[in-house]
Amino acid sequence: MTITKESNIGEVVTKDYRTAEIFANFKLDFCCNGNRSIESAVNTEEELTALLKALNGLANDGNSADEYNEWPIDQLANYIERKHHSFVRSRIPLIQQYLDKLSKVHGKAHPELIEIKGLFNECAHALTDHMHKEEVVLFPFIREMIVAKAHGRNPIVPFGTIENPVRMMMHEHELEGERLRKIAMLSNNYSLPEDGCNTYHVGLSSLKAFEEDLHKHIHLENNILFPKAIEFQKSFEMQHS
Repeated sequence: MTITKESNIGEVVTKDYRTAEIFANFKLDFCCNGNRSIESAVNTEEELTALLKALNGLANDGNSADEYNEWPIDQLANYIERKHHSFVRSRIPLIQQYLDKLSKVHGKAHPELIEIKGLFNECAHALTDHMHKEEVVLFPFIREMIVAKAHGRNPIVPFGTIENPVRMMMHEHELEGERLRKIAMLSNNYSLPEDGCNTYHVGLSSLKAFEEDLHKHIHLENNILFPKAIEFQKSFEMQHS
């Protein structure tokens, strides 16, 4: 696979998830803003040349592409729920504890911590609600489509077309991606200040890991699961409830 300046970022990552680290190193969003060409995402010709060289060097090293793109959509939905939803739920209270402590101890010298804490609390609430909607509405319908296809029947569609909840989920992804970008900016990309203690280091590292996991989480949904689910629904003569 030769990657060019016209290549779509989301499609590149879908074909080979190893490229995600390269896009991240170049400070390029491959999940929420992945539906754009490589050329449109960079600022200079030098950056474009360096990025394409790195991407094609990785793509041509003979290793396998992204396995998730080969999975059935119900298997992928189960994986996202089991791995990424569980990760979000387990990390939220821990990160909130770190940010509470850091805001109290270092908030006067580093007022950005107060804003980071507020942004993360907003993110935690929104993501909890977002995942619940996926788990009770969208993912069950994806599983129902697989069962219906296997039994030669049409699934009942509670929302007209799957594109309706998908559109809402993708919009919410954009909102949380923007919130985490603000946190990264406020923390100077999770850099420990000179007066930062061990808790400060652990808190920032936890935030960075949270953002990295969410990027992969959103990539799997926006660029693989959702498009495949939309196409799968089109294979039915849909029956509306």
